[in-house]
Amino acid sequence: MNTKKQLLTKVKAEIRTNMPRRHVGILGGTFNPIHLGHLVIAEQVYQQLRLSKVLFLPDKVPPHRGVSKTKPISSDDRIKMIKLAIEDNMHFDLDLTDVNRGGVSYTYETIKILKQCNPDTEYYFIIGGDMVENLPKWAHIDELVQMVHFVGVCRKGYEKSSKYPILWVNTPELEISSSMIRNKVRTGKSIKYLVPDSVADYIQDRGLYK
Repeated sequence: MNTKKQLLTKVKAEIRTNMPRRHVGILGGTFNPIHLGHLVIAEQVYQQLRLSKVLFLPDKVPPHRGVSKTKPISSDDRIKMIKLAIEDNMHFDLDLTDVNRGGVSYTYETIKILKQCNPDTEYYFIIGGDMVENLPKWAHIDELVQMVHFVGVCRKGYEKSSKYPILWVNTPELEISSSMIRNKVRTGKSIKYLVPDSVADYIQDRGLYK
């Protein structure tokens, strides 16, 4: 019996070893709201690293702050805006691992789940160059760098250096932020060409950020 179990374990291991590896990017964040800067970064990383796809992974509750300091919006609204923003891109997808898990969103816990569910996948976690210097403060960072490839998006004024292995990618720099968009909506200013039209319509229809 033990011999049969050992043989089965060996066969399964050989199958996993011979399975073609998928290379999947992850762009995490609050996406409050998603904007064109997010989409440009995801597209550029997808193309330059020749990935299979890029997952947009919204968090439930960021570890550093709440969804919004002024008027929090539901994860349902953020998810719907992501769906609208990526619906015309075949190699973009939505992943709700963080939202479904609930509680504070820690990258280590999320990646653990993704790796367990998708053992044939190599993950590339995308972060801004301004976030690279904060990696030593991330929970379980030493274990995390063994589980994913970190992709650093180059930013002016930030050094391309880290004690951790980073794949650096150059992308067009768009001076767009979610806080900027929230402020423009709150003050009645246009957000056209800052977010997809479908997202702008959703924000207006739902009366978000006012």
